[in-house]
Amino acid sequence: MTTTIFIDGGAGTTGLEIRERLADRPGLALLTLPEERRKDASARREALNDADIVVLCLPDDAAREAVSLIDNPRTRVIDASTAHRTAPGWVYGFPELSGRQRVAEATRVSNPGCYSTGFIALVAPLVRAGFIPHDWPLTCNAVSGYSGGGKAMIADYESAGAAAPAWSTYALGLGHKHVPEMRAHCGLTYPPLFVPAVVDTLRGMIVEVPLMLGAMPGTHVPATLRATLKDFYAGSPVVRVIDAYDPATLAVERLANTDRLDLFVFGSADGQQARLVAALDNLGKGAAGAAVQSLNLMAGLPEADGLRL
Repeated sequence: MTTTIFIDGGAGTTGLEIRERLADRPGLALLTLPEERRKDASARREALNDADIVVLCLPDDAAREAVSLIDNPRTRVIDASTAHRTAPGWVYGFPELSGRQRVAEATRVSNPGCYSTGFIALVAPLVRAGFIPHDWPLTCNAVSGYSGGGKAMIADYESAGAAAPAWSTYALGLGHKHVPEMRAHCGLTYPPLFVPAVVDTLRGMIVEVPLMLGAMPGTHVPATLRATLKDFYAGSPVVRVIDAYDPATLAVERLANTDRLDLFVFGSADGQQARLVAALDNLGKGAAGAAVQSLNLMAGLPEADGLRL
């Protein structure tokens, strides 16, 4: 049985990455529109309704419009935009967290944001286990390669050459679009204080959550947090909790060009402080790799097929 796939917005950065992971795979057939009809409303509507699974790589409003154009109960959707990440009726496309069976059976799947993936992977299991209180005031510091800004930012950085900024912070208005899903899918009372930045490398990401363990209720040691994460992700082909590591090698490009997610717990010698750290590729597990992982489950295929592991 062949599953037909239509990528709406397939000419964008994420869409192209997804297409690479699906190319020439048995059991999958990609529906494509000729360039001159790519933005034709009637052609898009036809493709959206002909496909078994649609992957939306569109701005939020365009993604909502695309969903409204689907007029049959058969077509299933993976939305890579922010539009549906906390929407009722949508399954969050993080199989390790939401459950593989839920994703496999879903008709509507929202693909996680890149920063959100790192934060939620670290925090949600520890909240569920009771190590982080739901109402604890969390902060999150993160850096991403400039490909996270799409074609426009890629062009800006690459045209600037040596004049490109080495590091730039942003979202100083404290309203980053990933914060609602970070809060919702970790079950937090308060939104985390999120501090994102862009660095002068094409791809890669580090997401960090510092914890003042000595000020938190209960007695928690870094080794316990690491063991909890390790148990939670046991058997995952994508997520690894790293035991032995050299902190000096934890560069933002650590997992560039892969679909893996590496998690770390660093602790102070007295156990009073910890740094939870996630390393991923913002275009891999942070975007295209996550979409393909969910698509595999929805199509009844092995979870890791086509992924760069």
